[in-house]
Amino acid sequence: MDFKTLPDGPLALRGVTLPACLLGQEGGLIRTDIGIADGKIAAPAGTDVDMGSAMLLPCFTDMHTHLDKGHIWPRASNPDGTFDGALKTVRADHALWSAEDVRARMSFALRCAHAHGTARIRTHLDSLEGQYLRSFPVFTEMRAEWAGRIDLQASSLVSCDRVARGGEFADLLRVVAEADATFGLVSYPIPDLKDRLLTFFDMAGSAGVSVDFHTDETMDPSSETLRLIAECVIETGFDGGVVVGHCCSVSTQDEARAMSTLDLIAKAGLNVVSLPMCNLFLQDRHAGRTPRNRGVTLVHEMKARGISVSFASDNTRDPFYAYGDLDMVEVLREATRIAHLDHSDPDWIHSFTTTPAAACGFEAEGLTIGAPADMILFPARDWTELFARPQANRIVLRDGKAIDRTLPDYSELDHLMRAK
Repeated sequence: MDFKTLPDGPLALRGVTLPACLLGQEGGLIRTDIGIADGKIAAPAGTDVDMGSAMLLPCFTDMHTHLDKGHIWPRASNPDGTFDGALKTVRADHALWSAEDVRARMSFALRCAHAHGTARIRTHLDSLEGQYLRSFPVFTEMRAEWAGRIDLQASSLVSCDRVARGGEFADLLRVVAEADATFGLVSYPIPDLKDRLLTFFDMAGSAGVSVDFHTDETMDPSSETLRLIAECVIETGFDGGVVVGHCCSVSTQDEARAMSTLDLIAKAGLNVVSLPMCNLFLQDRHAGRTPRNRGVTLVHEMKARGISVSFASDNTRDPFYAYGDLDMVEVLREATRIAHLDHSDPDWIHSFTTTPAAACGFEAEGLTIGAPADMILFPARDWTELFARPQANRIVLRDGKAIDRTLPDYSELDHLMRAK
Protein backbone atom coordinates (compact mmCIF):
# COMPACT_ATOMS: atom_id res chain seq x y z
CA MET A 1 0.00 0.00 0.00
CA ASP A 2 1.24 3.50 -0.84
CA PHE A 3 2.30 5.50 2.22
CA LYS A 4 -0.07 8.32 1.22
CA THR A 5 -3.04 8.77 -1.10
CA LEU A 6 -2.76 11.85 -3.29
CA PRO A 7 -5.93 13.73 -4.34
CA ASP A 8 -6.92 14.15 -7.97
CA GLY A 9 -6.50 17.40 -9.89
CA PRO A 10 -3.70 19.95 -9.89
CA LEU A 11 -1.42 19.49 -6.89
CA ALA A 12 1.17 21.40 -4.95
CA LEU A 13 3.41 18.84 -3.23
CA ARG A 14 4.70 20.96 -0.35
CA GLY A 15 7.97 20.15 1.34
CA VAL A 16 9.44 17.33 -0.72
CA THR A 17 13.11 16.37 -0.42
CA LEU A 18 15.24 15.82 -3.49
CA PRO A 19 18.87 15.95 -4.60
CA ALA A 20 19.75 19.52 -5.60
CA CYS A 21 21.58 18.29 -8.70
CA LEU A 22 18.29 17.14 -10.23
CA LEU A 23 17.22 20.81 -10.34
CA GLY A 24 20.60 21.95 -11.62
CA GLN A 25 21.64 23.28 -8.24
CA GLU A 26 24.73 22.74 -6.12
CA GLY A 27 24.76 20.86 -2.85
CA GLY A 28 23.08 17.84 -1.32
CA LEU A 29 19.44 17.33 -0.47
CA ILE A 30 17.07 20.29 -0.56
CA ARG A 31 13.47 20.92 0.48
CA THR A 32 11.15 22.40 -2.11
CA ASP A 33 7.64 22.32 -3.57
CA ILE A 34 6.71 20.53 -6.80
CA GLY A 35 3.51 21.11 -8.76
CA ILE A 36 1.58 18.63 -10.93
CA ALA A 37 -1.05 19.65 -13.46
CA ASP A 38 -2.46 17.81 -16.47
CA GLY A 39 0.00 14.98 -15.97
CA LYS A 40 3.04 17.23 -16.14
CA ILE A 41 5.37 18.93 -13.72
CA ALA A 42 4.13 22.48 -13.15
CA ALA A 43 4.47 25.43 -10.84
CA PRO A 44 2.97 24.53 -7.43
CA ALA A 45 -0.76 25.30 -7.53
CA GLY A 46 -4.08 23.61 -6.85
CA THR A 47 -4.57 21.36 -3.83
CA ASP A 48 -1.83 21.67 -1.24
CA VAL A 49 -0.42 18.35 0.02
CA ASP A 50 1.93 18.37 2.98
CA MET A 51 4.55 15.79 2.03
CA GLY A 52 6.42 15.92 5.34
CA SER A 53 9.82 16.08 3.63
CA ALA A 54 9.20 12.88 1.66
CA MET A 55 11.97 12.05 -0.81
CA LEU A 56 11.14 12.58 -4.48
CA LEU A 57 13.12 11.10 -7.39
CA PRO A 58 12.39 10.90 -11.11
CA CYS A 59 11.58 7.48 -12.55
CA PHE A 60 14.68 5.39 -13.19
CA THR A 61 16.54 4.27 -16.30
CA ASP A 62 17.84 0.68 -16.12
CA MET A 63 20.32 0.47 -18.99
CA HIS A 64 21.67 -3.07 -18.59
CA THR A 65 19.23 -5.94 -18.03
CA HIS A 66 18.56 -9.44 -19.38
CA LEU A 67 14.79 -9.69 -19.69
CA ASP A 68 15.09 -12.78 -21.89
CA LYS A 69 16.82 -14.94 -19.29
CA GLY A 70 15.17 -13.59 -16.15
CA HIS A 71 13.38 -15.88 -13.68
CA ILE A 72 14.66 -19.20 -15.02
CA TRP A 73 16.35 -20.01 -11.71
CA PRO A 74 13.74 -22.64 -10.59
CA ARG A 75 14.57 -24.78 -13.64
CA ALA A 76 18.17 -23.64 -14.23
CA SER A 77 19.93 -22.82 -10.99
CA ASN A 78 23.66 -22.16 -10.98
CA PRO A 79 25.31 -25.38 -9.72
CA ASP A 80 28.23 -23.68 -7.98
CA GLY A 81 27.58 -19.92 -8.14
CA THR A 82 30.44 -19.25 -10.55
CA PHE A 83 30.52 -17.41 -13.88
CA ASP A 84 31.33 -20.62 -15.76
CA GLY A 85 28.49 -22.40 -13.98
CA ALA A 86 26.11 -19.62 -15.04
CA LEU A 87 27.29 -19.67 -18.65
CA LYS A 88 26.92 -23.42 -19.08
CA THR A 89 23.54 -23.52 -17.34
CA VAL A 90 22.03 -20.72 -19.43
CA ARG A 91 23.27 -22.24 -22.70
CA ALA A 92 21.65 -25.55 -21.76
CA ASP A 93 18.42 -23.72 -20.91
CA HIS A 94 18.27 -22.08 -24.36
CA ALA A 95 16.50 -25.24 -25.58
CA LEU A 96 13.44 -24.07 -23.63
CA TRP A 97 13.47 -20.48 -24.94
CA SER A 98 10.45 -20.58 -27.21
CA ALA A 99 8.66 -17.35 -28.05
CA GLU A 100 6.00 -18.23 -25.47
CA ASP A 101 8.59 -18.85 -22.78
CA VAL A 102 10.54 -15.64 -23.44
CA ARG A 103 7.37 -13.57 -23.73
CA ALA A 104 5.94 -14.77 -20.40
CA ARG A 105 9.15 -14.15 -18.47
CA MET A 106 9.77 -10.81 -20.16
CA SER A 107 6.23 -9.65 -19.34
CA PHE A 108 6.70 -10.71 -15.72
CA ALA A 109 9.95 -8.76 -15.45
CA LEU A 110 8.49 -5.62 -17.03
CA ARG A 111 5.56 -5.60 -14.62
CA CYS A 112 8.04 -5.77 -11.74
CA ALA A 113 10.16 -2.91 -13.10
CA HIS A 114 7.10 -0.75 -13.78
CA ALA A 115 5.75 -1.31 -10.27
CA HIS A 116 9.09 -0.29 -8.78
CA GLY A 117 9.25 2.96 -10.77
CA THR A 118 11.47 2.29 -13.80
CA ALA A 119 10.48 4.08 -17.01
CA ARG A 120 13.28 3.10 -19.44
CA ILE A 121 15.06 -0.24 -19.94
CA ARG A 122 17.73 -1.60 -22.26
CA THR A 123 17.81 -5.41 -22.35
CA HIS A 124 20.42 -7.67 -23.81
CA LEU A 125 19.08 -10.60 -25.83
CA ASP A 126 21.06 -13.84 -26.10
CA SER A 127 21.56 -14.27 -29.82
CA LEU A 128 23.68 -17.39 -30.32
CA GLU A 129 22.68 -20.13 -32.73
CA GLY A 130 19.49 -18.61 -34.05
CA GLN A 131 18.04 -17.51 -30.71
CA TYR A 132 17.87 -13.95 -32.07
CA LEU A 133 15.26 -15.12 -34.59
CA ARG A 134 12.99 -16.10 -31.67
CA SER A 135 13.77 -13.39 -29.12
CA PHE A 136 13.88 -10.21 -31.24
CA PRO A 137 10.30 -10.63 -32.57
CA VAL A 138 9.10 -11.08 -28.97
CA PHE A 139 11.03 -7.98 -27.96
CA THR A 140 9.49 -5.81 -30.71
CA GLU A 141 6.06 -7.08 -29.70
CA MET A 142 6.69 -6.22 -26.04
CA ARG A 143 8.14 -2.81 -26.94
CA ALA A 144 4.89 -1.91 -28.70
CA GLU A 145 2.77 -3.32 -25.88
CA TRP A 146 4.64 -1.36 -23.22
CA ALA A 147 4.93 1.94 -25.10
CA GLY A 148 3.98 4.80 -22.82
CA ARG A 149 4.83 2.84 -19.68
CA ILE A 150 8.40 1.62 -20.24
CA ASP A 151 10.55 2.75 -23.17
CA LEU A 152 12.41 -0.36 -24.31
CA GLN A 153 15.69 -0.86 -26.14
CA ALA A 154 17.41 -4.12 -27.05
CA SER A 155 21.00 -5.11 -27.66
CA SER A 156 22.12 -8.37 -29.24
CA LEU A 157 24.49 -10.56 -27.24
CA VAL A 158 27.09 -12.90 -28.75
CA SER A 159 30.69 -13.69 -27.88
CA CYS A 160 33.56 -12.00 -29.69
CA ASP A 161 34.75 -15.23 -31.31
CA ARG A 162 31.59 -15.17 -33.49
CA VAL A 163 32.43 -11.89 -35.24
CA ALA A 164 32.41 -12.41 -39.02
CA ARG A 165 31.34 -10.41 -42.04
CA GLY A 166 29.02 -13.16 -43.25
CA GLY A 167 26.81 -15.96 -42.00
CA GLU A 168 24.73 -15.74 -38.86
CA PHE A 169 26.64 -12.77 -37.48
CA ALA A 170 25.84 -10.65 -40.54
CA ASP A 171 22.21 -11.76 -40.41
CA LEU A 172 22.09 -10.81 -36.74
CA LEU A 173 23.17 -7.27 -37.65
CA ARG A 174 20.33 -7.17 -40.19
CA VAL A 175 17.82 -8.09 -37.46
CA VAL A 176 19.38 -5.58 -35.04
CA ALA A 177 19.14 -2.75 -37.56
CA GLU A 178 15.56 -3.63 -38.51
CA ALA A 179 14.59 -3.65 -34.83
CA ASP A 180 16.28 -0.27 -34.26
CA ALA A 181 18.38 -2.03 -31.65
CA THR A 182 22.01 -1.96 -30.52
CA PHE A 183 24.78 -4.31 -31.70
CA GLY A 184 26.19 -6.13 -28.67
CA LEU A 185 29.30 -8.18 -28.01
CA VAL A 186 30.96 -10.03 -25.14
CA SER A 187 34.68 -9.25 -25.19
CA TYR A 188 37.41 -11.40 -23.63
CA PRO A 189 41.00 -12.14 -24.62
CA ILE A 190 41.41 -14.15 -27.83
CA PRO A 191 44.44 -14.02 -30.18
CA ASP A 192 42.82 -12.03 -33.00
CA LEU A 193 40.56 -9.83 -30.90
CA LYS A 194 41.73 -6.54 -32.38
CA ASP A 195 40.93 -7.67 -35.91
CA ARG A 196 37.50 -8.84 -34.78
CA LEU A 197 36.81 -5.57 -32.95
CA LEU A 198 37.79 -3.54 -36.02
CA THR A 199 35.45 -5.69 -38.12
CA PHE A 200 32.70 -5.28 -35.51
CA PHE A 201 33.00 -1.48 -35.45
CA ASP A 202 33.14 -1.32 -39.24
CA MET A 203 29.96 -3.40 -39.56
CA ALA A 204 28.17 -1.36 -36.87
CA GLY A 205 29.22 1.90 -38.49
CA SER A 206 28.02 0.75 -41.91
CA ALA A 207 24.65 -0.20 -40.44
CA GLY A 208 24.37 3.00 -38.41
CA VAL A 209 23.84 1.27 -35.07
CA SER A 210 25.39 1.89 -31.68
CA VAL A 211 27.25 -0.82 -29.77
CA ASP A 212 27.14 -2.28 -26.28
CA PHE A 213 29.82 -4.52 -24.76
CA HIS A 214 30.03 -6.98 -21.89
CA THR A 215 33.68 -6.31 -21.07
CA ASP A 216 36.27 -8.06 -18.92
CA GLU A 217 33.79 -9.74 -16.59
CA THR A 218 36.60 -11.41 -14.69
CA MET A 219 39.06 -10.68 -11.91
CA ASP A 220 41.98 -11.70 -14.14
CA PRO A 221 44.16 -8.56 -14.43
CA SER A 222 45.55 -9.75 -17.76
CA SER A 223 42.12 -9.35 -19.35
CA GLU A 224 42.40 -5.92 -20.99
CA THR A 225 39.75 -5.91 -23.68
CA LEU A 226 38.34 -2.68 -22.24
CA ARG A 227 41.62 -0.99 -23.09
CA LEU A 228 41.60 -2.50 -26.60
CA ILE A 229 38.01 -1.34 -27.21
CA ALA A 230 39.00 2.21 -26.29
CA GLU A 231 42.05 2.03 -28.57
CA CYS A 232 39.91 0.73 -31.46
CA VAL A 233 37.36 3.53 -31.01
CA ILE A 234 40.15 6.11 -31.06
CA GLU A 235 41.79 4.45 -34.09
CA THR A 236 38.59 4.12 -36.14
CA GLY A 237 36.85 7.30 -34.99
CA PHE A 238 33.67 5.31 -34.43
CA ASP A 239 31.10 7.82 -33.21
CA GLY A 240 27.96 5.70 -33.08
CA GLY A 241 27.81 5.47 -29.29
CA VAL A 242 29.68 2.88 -27.23
CA VAL A 243 28.60 1.35 -23.92
CA VAL A 244 30.95 -0.88 -21.92
CA GLY A 245 29.52 -2.92 -19.06
CA HIS A 246 31.11 -4.74 -16.09
CA CYS A 247 34.79 -3.74 -16.63
CA CYS A 248 35.75 -5.79 -13.57
CA SER A 249 39.35 -6.70 -14.28
CA VAL A 250 40.57 -3.10 -14.35
CA SER A 251 39.93 -3.08 -10.58
CA THR A 252 42.62 -5.76 -10.11
CA GLN A 253 45.34 -4.22 -12.26
CA ASP A 254 48.45 -2.30 -11.39
CA GLU A 255 47.41 1.23 -10.44
CA ALA A 256 49.38 2.99 -13.17
CA ARG A 257 48.17 0.60 -15.86
CA ALA A 258 44.56 0.88 -14.68
CA MET A 259 44.65 4.68 -14.64
CA SER A 260 46.15 4.80 -18.14
CA THR A 261 43.28 2.60 -19.35
CA LEU A 262 40.81 5.00 -17.77
CA ASP A 263 42.49 7.88 -19.59
CA LEU A 264 41.92 6.01 -22.86
CA ILE A 265 38.25 5.43 -21.95
CA ALA A 266 37.82 9.14 -21.36
CA LYS A 267 39.54 10.00 -24.65
CA ALA A 268 37.40 7.50 -26.56
CA GLY A 269 34.18 8.80 -24.98
CA LEU A 270 32.99 5.39 -23.78
CA ASN A 271 29.92 5.10 -21.55
CA VAL A 272 30.52 2.78 -18.59
CA VAL A 273 27.82 0.86 -16.76
CA SER A 274 28.64 -0.90 -13.50
CA LEU A 275 26.59 -3.91 -12.37
CA PRO A 276 27.56 -4.23 -8.72
CA MET A 277 25.01 -6.80 -7.53
CA CYS A 278 25.77 -9.36 -10.24
CA ASN A 279 29.51 -8.77 -10.03
CA LEU A 280 29.45 -9.25 -6.26
CA PHE A 281 27.54 -12.51 -6.74
CA LEU A 282 29.86 -14.05 -9.35
CA GLN A 283 33.32 -12.59 -8.97
CA ASP A 284 36.02 -14.05 -6.72
CA ARG A 285 33.78 -17.00 -5.83
CA HIS A 286 35.65 -20.12 -4.74
CA ALA A 287 34.25 -22.98 -2.70
CA GLY A 288 35.22 -22.78 0.95
CA ARG A 289 36.97 -19.42 0.58
CA THR A 290 35.71 -15.98 1.58
CA PRO A 291 35.76 -13.60 -1.42
CA ARG A 292 38.47 -10.94 -1.17
CA ASN A 293 37.54 -8.68 -4.09
CA ARG A 294 34.26 -6.94 -4.93
CA GLY A 295 34.44 -7.06 -8.73
CA VAL A 296 33.18 -3.48 -9.03
CA THR A 297 34.87 -1.29 -11.59
CA LEU A 298 36.66 1.97 -10.75
CA VAL A 299 33.63 4.24 -10.75
CA HIS A 300 35.10 7.07 -8.66
CA GLU A 301 38.25 7.35 -10.75
CA MET A 302 36.18 7.20 -13.93
CA LYS A 303 33.77 9.90 -12.81
CA ALA A 304 36.70 12.12 -11.80
CA ARG A 305 37.91 11.90 -15.43
CA GLY A 306 34.55 12.99 -16.78
CA ILE A 307 33.65 9.48 -17.98
CA SER A 308 29.93 8.73 -18.19
CA VAL A 309 29.27 6.25 -15.34
CA SER A 310 25.95 4.51 -14.73
CA PHE A 311 24.67 1.66 -12.59
CA ALA A 312 22.07 -0.94 -13.56
CA SER A 313 20.35 -4.14 -12.42
CA ASP A 314 21.83 -6.75 -14.78
CA ASN A 315 20.39 -10.23 -14.21
CA THR A 316 17.37 -11.25 -12.14
CA ARG A 317 16.73 -14.72 -10.75
CA ASP A 318 18.84 -16.54 -13.31
CA PRO A 319 22.17 -18.40 -13.10
CA PHE A 320 24.16 -15.14 -13.30
CA TYR A 321 22.36 -13.65 -10.31
CA ALA A 322 19.98 -15.63 -8.13
CA TYR A 323 18.14 -12.60 -6.75
CA GLY A 324 16.89 -9.17 -7.87
CA ASP A 325 13.56 -7.81 -9.08
CA LEU A 326 14.53 -4.95 -11.45
CA ASP A 327 14.11 -2.52 -8.58
CA MET A 328 16.48 0.39 -9.17
CA VAL A 329 16.06 1.47 -5.55
CA GLU A 330 17.80 -1.78 -4.61
CA VAL A 331 20.53 -1.02 -7.18
CA LEU A 332 20.93 2.50 -5.79
CA ARG A 333 21.10 1.20 -2.23
CA GLU A 334 23.55 -1.62 -2.96
CA ALA A 335 25.77 0.47 -5.24
CA THR A 336 26.00 3.09 -2.49
CA ARG A 337 27.10 0.47 0.02
CA ILE A 338 29.38 -1.57 -2.27
CA ALA A 339 31.10 1.29 -4.12
CA HIS A 340 31.02 3.82 -1.26
CA LEU A 341 29.00 6.40 -3.16
CA ASP A 342 28.20 8.01 0.18
CA HIS A 343 30.84 10.37 1.59
CA SER A 344 31.49 11.32 -2.01
CA ASP A 345 30.05 13.60 -4.69
CA PRO A 346 26.42 14.58 -3.98
CA ASP A 347 25.28 13.97 -7.56
CA TRP A 348 25.62 10.19 -7.92
CA ILE A 349 21.84 9.99 -8.41
CA HIS A 350 22.51 11.06 -12.01
CA SER A 351 24.12 7.63 -12.55
CA PHE A 352 20.72 5.97 -12.02
CA THR A 353 18.55 8.48 -13.89
CA THR A 354 19.86 11.05 -16.38
CA THR A 355 23.31 9.59 -17.19
CA PRO A 356 22.08 6.15 -18.36
CA ALA A 357 19.27 7.84 -20.30
CA ALA A 358 21.81 9.99 -22.14
CA ALA A 359 24.18 7.06 -22.70
CA CYS A 360 21.42 5.04 -24.39
CA GLY A 361 19.68 7.91 -26.16
CA PHE A 362 16.44 7.69 -24.22
CA GLU A 363 14.30 10.79 -23.91
CA ALA A 364 14.18 11.72 -20.22
CA GLU A 365 13.21 15.24 -19.29
CA GLY A 366 13.74 14.82 -15.56
CA LEU A 367 12.06 17.22 -13.18
CA THR A 368 11.80 20.25 -15.43
CA ILE A 369 8.60 22.25 -15.72
CA GLY A 370 6.48 20.78 -18.51
CA ALA A 371 8.05 17.31 -18.32
CA PRO A 372 5.78 14.30 -17.72
CA ALA A 373 5.15 13.92 -13.99
CA ASP A 374 6.91 10.54 -13.84
CA MET A 375 8.33 10.38 -10.35
CA ILE A 376 8.61 8.31 -7.21
CA LEU A 377 7.81 9.47 -3.68
CA PHE A 378 9.27 7.73 -0.63
CA PRO A 379 8.48 7.95 3.12
CA ALA A 380 12.08 8.94 3.78
CA ARG A 381 13.49 12.37 4.59
CA ASP A 382 17.13 11.71 3.77
CA TRP A 383 19.41 9.07 2.27
CA THR A 384 19.84 7.05 5.45
CA GLU A 385 16.08 6.72 5.88
CA LEU A 386 15.73 5.84 2.19
CA PHE A 387 18.37 3.11 2.26
CA ALA A 388 17.49 1.68 5.67
CA ARG A 389 14.17 0.21 4.48
CA PRO A 390 13.02 -1.49 1.24
CA GLN A 391 10.56 1.36 0.46
CA ALA A 392 7.81 -1.12 -0.32
CA ASN A 393 5.19 1.59 0.30
CA ARG A 394 6.59 4.13 -2.18
CA ILE A 395 4.27 6.04 -4.52
CA VAL A 396 5.00 5.74 -8.26
CA LEU A 397 3.46 8.49 -10.36
CA ARG A 398 3.21 8.18 -14.13
CA ASP A 399 1.81 11.21 -15.92
CA GLY A 400 0.93 12.52 -12.48
CA LYS A 401 -1.23 9.54 -11.46
CA ALA A 402 -0.36 6.89 -8.88
CA ILE A 403 -0.04 3.51 -10.59
CA ASP A 404 -1.09 0.10 -9.31
CA ARG A 405 2.15 -1.30 -7.86
CA THR A 406 0.92 -4.86 -7.36
CA LEU A 407 3.74 -7.24 -8.17
CA PRO A 408 3.09 -10.40 -10.20
CA ASP A 409 3.10 -13.67 -8.26
CA TYR A 410 5.94 -16.09 -9.00
CA SER A 411 3.40 -18.91 -9.42
CA GLU A 412 2.46 -17.34 -12.78
CA LEU A 413 5.66 -18.84 -14.17
CA ASP A 414 5.31 -22.30 -12.62
CA HIS A 415 4.13 -23.87 -15.88
CA LEU A 416 7.41 -22.81 -17.53
CA MET A 417 9.62 -24.41 -14.88
CA ARG A 418 9.08 -27.96 -16.10
CA ALA A 419 12.81 -28.76 -16.24
CA LYS A 420 13.26 -28.57 -12.48
